Amino acid sequence: MPCHPPETPASAGQAWLADFTGHLVAERGRSAHTVAAYRSDVAGLLEHARRRGVLDPAQLQLDDLRSWLAGLRTVGMASATIARRASSARVFTAWAHRTGRLADDVGVRLAVPRVGRGLPAMLSAAQVAAVLDSSTENAETGDPVAQRDRAVLELLYATGIRVSELCGLDRDDLDGSRRVVRVLGKGAKERVVPYGEPAERALDQWLDRGRPRLVRPDSGAAVFLGARGGRIDPRVVRRLVHDAVRGEPHAPDIGPHGLRHTAATHLLEGGADLRSVQEILGHSSVATTQRYTHVSIERLRLAYRQAHPRA
Repeated sequence: MPCHPPETPASAGQAWLADFTGHLVAERGRSAHTVAAYRSDVAGLLEHARRRGVLDPAQLQLDDLRSWLAGLRTVGMASATIARRASSARVFTAWAHRTGRLADDVGVRLAVPRVGRGLPAMLSAAQVAAVLDSSTENAETGDPVAQRDRAVLELLYATGIRVSELCGLDRDDLDGSRRVVRVLGKGAKERVVPYGEPAERALDQWLDRGRPRLVRPDSGAAVFLGARGGRIDPRVVRRLVHDAVRGEPHAPDIGPHGLRHTAATHLLEGGADLRSVQEILGHSSVATTQRYTHVSIERLRLAYRQAHPRA
């Protein structure tokens, strides 16, 4: 009968991390990107505690968490990143306490740094039009990658979907007869989002002419493919959005999330109601969508201050 070595405090930390990661995937339905971020954050916390002499994670104290965050501030880490790591630590200690690993939830009293919410970078309607017109011209050369890039840009702006949602689309998620796309969002929640005629034309061009030239036997049902025929990678989408926007003079450097901000703001400025935009974006709380009304008002105030002689 095999004899397994007893679990050491150091190996306990690795076991906790593995179990916590499994919990995030199985019970909370987190995306792979989010799970990787949580795992990295908690691994950093456990390593910091180890350097402080806390080899057994069951001995974690609030001071260990505070010391970890203080060290991050010392090296100049951004407040938003520190806030995210503090949140990861709190989720981790709550899980550890709930599962009997920690006697007390030491993270419940950990203060999460407040992060000021400025205006997110976004494009004006004229800038969006210029970027999309340029992508259309590139696609007319017949290059399948250019046709794919045009369809990606049009669909991101038309729907405001997340980059992970776009990369996960399969052919049967598109309903061309109704011009809607079925999206699997955060927490495995499904929603249906409409898109307009320009996105329809771009998708038709890509699916009819571009995709067949990149497809491989193992491509599967993915809507968007990489240059080698596999499902497109989110990093490729981020790069192509940055490259497309970079060609427009005076436009801020944004990625797919910036296009999502842009789409949401333009919808509200065009008269869409808050609840509809919430459903389109897949926000679980209308409070998250409410931010875009503040963005629209701030843009109005900025224009007023710049233009009115007695502002």
